[in-house]
Amino acid sequence: MTSALGSAALVLTSLGAVTAAASPAAANPCGFYKTGSDAFYNHCTSDRSRVVIKVEVARAPDYEWCVGPGRTWLGSAHKIQGAHYTGRTC
Repeated sequence: MTSALGSAALVLTSLGAVTAAASPAAANPCGFYKTGSDAFYNHCTSDRSRVVIKVEVARAPDYEWCVGPGRTWLGSAHKIQGAHYTGRTC
């Protein structure tokens, strides 16, 4: 019985470690995401490339933007409907 409890504790501890490690990535996921008030595009890359994204705007023309590695603020969450990689670098 004691070994079963020890095994269960080890499994739960392992799951907690995985969850804690995954949390920072979930805060800034790759690609388009919104927070409560802002819209972002996070270009996840290891080669320092710059890519063209298409930004979809509510009640205004969509536009393309060249973004570098990391998080780029696109505007307020209520104005930006989405953004996606166009398949081109810049």
